[in-house]
Amino acid sequence: MKNITTALMYHDRTKHRHERYAASLGYMDWATQPNPFRRYDNAPLIPLTHSEHTPHYHLLFQPNSLPVAPLCIESLSQLLRYSLGLAAWKSQGGSRWALRCNASSGNLQPTECYLIAPRIEGLSPKKTLSHYAPREHALELLHTYDDTSNDGSFMVALSSIIWREAWKYGERSWRYCQLDAGHAYGAIKTSAAMLGWKCELVSVETKEIAALCGLDQLERFNSSEYESPDMLIKIATGSFPLPHTPNLLSHANTLSPSHHEWPILEIIDDATQGLYPLTVSLNSPRTIPPPTKSAGEIILKRRSAQAMDGSSITQEQFRQLLDASKFCDETSSVHFILFVHRVEGLESGLYAFVRQLDELESLKNTMEESFLWKACNNGLYVLRRGDYRAISQRISCNQEIAKEGAFSFAMLTSFASALEKYGAIGYKNLYHQCGTIGQMLYLEATSLGLSATGIGCFLDDEFHSLLGLRDQQFQSLYHFTIGRAIVDMRITTESGY
Repeated sequence: MKNITTALMYHDRTKHRHERYAASLGYMDWATQPNPFRRYDNAPLIPLTHSEHTPHYHLLFQPNSLPVAPLCIESLSQLLRYSLGLAAWKSQGGSRWALRCNASSGNLQPTECYLIAPRIEGLSPKKTLSHYAPREHALELLHTYDDTSNDGSFMVALSSIIWREAWKYGERSWRYCQLDAGHAYGAIKTSAAMLGWKCELVSVETKEIAALCGLDQLERFNSSEYESPDMLIKIATGSFPLPHTPNLLSHANTLSPSHHEWPILEIIDDATQGLYPLTVSLNSPRTIPPPTKSAGEIILKRRSAQAMDGSSITQEQFRQLLDASKFCDETSSVHFILFVHRVEGLESGLYAFVRQLDELESLKNTMEESFLWKACNNGLYVLRRGDYRAISQRISCNQEIAKEGAFSFAMLTSFASALEKYGAIGYKNLYHQCGTIGQMLYLEATSLGLSATGIGCFLDDEFHSLLGLRDQQFQSLYHFTIGRAIVDMRITTESGY
């Protein structure tokens, strides 16, 4: 109960409100901007290959349509290239920065990736622990175990360097780290599907993830730049016992010369450790989209739009976007509340997309009594008709992109039940679910020639009041907008590698 109380305290404390936003510096301290690339000293660097051949995007959603790739250095390289690798380099006015395949709040990239792999030719004749270095598209070999087996499966561990987000976003930054971890998982899940591989979240204590990757060896890290374990992912079939990792010799690079401390971040991070939950599956496979471009091309073109042009989209595109979220089968705790602005054939208004129909009556009983709940088929309901453009902008911290997209929406989570069932780590998992959905919708929008943007800045309780929510049974954790982007022609783009 203590940890749940801490999670509730943090959640309320870091809500944005009209009278005050969640605590942050309020300006960009460029002198302490974190290095977006973690490296380990004395760790051998093993270059990976660059494959440009990927299957068509629509085949990822068609069961058994793609052959199962063997586990080798080439397939491992493709998995990482199209999930956590660099999508492009951008430059403007003397500044140059990297974009990655996995979306990130403010492009600050707090997520780090570790692989526990069996014997693989080109990597090692024994089982290994390695860290993925996206700038070089290479693996840093951290440890070699005394095990020469290979049953075709391996593990991927994700962690968060909370300081990278705290540098800009202060106390609310822990939320964004969890969303980014969800985006990374969604990216890995999609990239694995390109290889015919299945991803499986492992229900394991987060302290075991830390011990496995050496993250609990705090002397290897700057004390303000520690990594928090997020999740462990098993890929492919077969058993894969977790090895024991001894003290590692390599030390992590220091990312910033100095740091601003936010004590609440360590408190919430400590409170949300524990046994990672395995949530209920949606059990509703998505409709196969029409033939599309190659999956790799779509992944590398994914961007976060900075502005939308206010144009409309078709109802078919709108439905396909909603349907795409069903590919994220571990996300049954998330529903959508939509501000529909410009969708051909749909009246403007406030809508609900109920992704788990078992919760329909609970949503009706909890929300505003005057809502229509008029069914529009396949889980979509009209709540109220009308122009919600100004309201959506105001709720999204007055960001115009929320009203200039064809529609924007909030991810409304089954908040109280998740905490009651799983404890405080259920709070973390809800963000992971939202981020996973967000990554999928980024890709689906790109496949349709549209653009998307995740919105982490929103007025939490003003949105809840709009829905008539009076308690914490349901809470919104992530907002999003989709439409057609206005491209800034002043920015030049180069290949990621």
